Amino acid sequence: MRIDKFLKNSRLIKRRAIAKEACDGERVLINGRTAKPGAEVSVGDTVHVRFGNGEIKVKVLALTESTRKEDAASMYEVIM
Repeated sequence: MRIDKFLKNSRLIKRRAIAKEACDGERVLINGRTAKPGAEVSVGDTVHVRFGNGEIKVKVLALTESTRKEDAASMYEVIM
């Protein structure tokens, strides 16, 4: 699954366009490497996202094409 789509489906970022901008601004890392919006993410990968003045690091647990709001948090586990 593309990283921008994962960020949107998991509700870590509200809109896919914002997720794309975050990737283009080099604020998203997959396993320690800068991720472009089309970079593939797999189960077990670590994703590090830097927001305005905060950051979050998560481990990917599941890849789901469409999720309900209640199930979105089950797609990842917060590491930091």
